[in-house]
Amino acid sequence: MRKLSDRTADFTDSVIQRMTRVSNKYGAVNLSQGFPDFEPPRAILDRLKETADEDVHQYSITWGAQDIREALAAKESHYMGMSIDADSELVITCGSTEAMMAAMMTVCNPGDRVAIFSPFYENYGADTILSGAEPIYVPLIPPDFHFDADVLEQAFRDGAKALILCNPSNPSGKVFSLEELTVIADLAKKYDAYVVTDEVYEHIVYDPYKMIYIAALPGMRERTICCGSLSKTYSITGWRLGYTIAPPEITDRIRKVHDFLTVGAAAPLQAAVVPGLHFGQDYYDALKDTYTHKRNLFCDGLESAGLTITRPQGAYYVMADISEWGYESDLQFCYDLAEKVGVGAVPGSSFFHEPVNHLIRFHFAKKDETLNAALDRLQDIRRKM
Repeated sequence: MRKLSDRTADFTDSVIQRMTRVSNKYGAVNLSQGFPDFEPPRAILDRLKETADEDVHQYSITWGAQDIREALAAKESHYMGMSIDADSELVITCGSTEAMMAAMMTVCNPGDRVAIFSPFYENYGADTILSGAEPIYVPLIPPDFHFDADVLEQAFRDGAKALILCNPSNPSGKVFSLEELTVIADLAKKYDAYVVTDEVYEHIVYDPYKMIYIAALPGMRERTICCGSLSKTYSITGWRLGYTIAPPEITDRIRKVHDFLTVGAAAPLQAAVVPGLHFGQDYYDALKDTYTHKRNLFCDGLESAGLTITRPQGAYYVMADISEWGYESDLQFCYDLAEKVGVGAVPGSSFFHEPVNHLIRFHFAKKDETLNAALDRLQDIRRKM
């Protein structure tokens, strides 16, 4: 047989999803793969029931049904602080995963280079490689995950055509400040580069930090592709509804790539989520309050168990330092944690380009009783590990 693709030869399975399987195997509390164990908003679920008896079971418009695009454009125009045209600047995709892939394939030619902050969500490197491009990793330095502006500029000097920016960041929970975003924007303009954002946690930002959209900064709209998702905001990770927002000429190309990748997102689910896009500010305030409570509950519990953590500024992940156990492999630590302690986590090495093996990631998008069950088990971590 002739050999398979070279560009995928070094791919592994998703370590995040692998740790879900490991958690299931040992009956561990799964704090690895970031999905809630509580219901989506009732208005969305009620609308989902209604779609079963409606004529929404065939293809919608490839780039998204009119009602969801109009509702999403109105919502994001409000929060991003810029007017978004539903007909020319927005594409509904099969999750933000496809949004990012379509964006990268729109921007990149084979041989191009793309800057990626490290640590990074595991798909970014793969998306870059699948697009035929080469990643250039720019470290975010623990514990506060700041970046060195000179190192970032060197990535652009070395030919980065685009930067992937996850804000708030998975896995670190970092929320980029206006000062940091201004540095990024100035470099993107100086080197005529694109910025591809992942903003799926836009509504999960903890005081005193603020969500700032880089596309809304001066001179950035024309060079920014915003990738978003409804999964985290409305607790519907299994629905796989995402989107891109970009200028019309970029959106026109994304739509063509999207059409050939997936044709379109599930029509009944597009219809069902529309009520959520009309929620008022009270919903987003309550969402922030809920996750602020969960962050405090879980982080306080980790610290009471003697773990060293960095409290996230946004998103629903927390990194914990496992240096004291002396493991050479953080993956093996996570296997043992699931088997011996009964808690699932993700090894930090799956997020870092640098040789980092002393951090693991938990998520806390769970009911209080789930988090408390995990914390009860983690009280015994030193005795069992």
